[in-house]
Amino acid sequence: MSAVDHADTDAARIVAAARAWIGTPYRHQASLKGVGCDCLGLIRGLWRDLYGTEPEAVPAYAPDWAEAAGRETLAEAGRRHLLELAVADARPGDVLIFRWRDDVPAKHAGVLATPKTFIHAYDGTAVVESSLSSWWRRRTAYAFRFPARPPAPADPVA
Repeated sequence: MSAVDHADTDAARIVAAARAWIGTPYRHQASLKGVGCDCLGLIRGLWRDLYGTEPEAVPAYAPDWAEAAGRETLAEAGRRHLLELAVADARPGDVLIFRWRDDVPAKHAGVLATPKTFIHAYDGTAVVESSLSSWWRRRTAYAFRFPARPPAPADPVA
């Protein structure tokens, strides 16, 4: 199998895993397929589906966490555990992070399912596959790819 075929297989596996979450009710801070999740919980759940244990504990967060912190916390976490790429280079299976407005940190995430759709946990509904309309495209701030294998755990601080 060539590297391209392997990448296509991984992308198809990630998209299939994300689609298995469709219908999971929206629940702030949750990350359990079929029970409840928010957008970060969807990405955390996919990580567990792909690799097992999550790479770090996620502290409790309020709905306005990004605005209150004023930092690109979601993008920083992506850089620690995923492979950052140019938004224009995103392909199915990649994680997209969205910014609601130009003056606030990015705080919504989803997985590109096709060149025209993405899967995300939508507040007030559930995990859905939505059109990656021009509205969403304009708000895409970051793109990340799941690594081929999970990174080695960091050494604990003594």
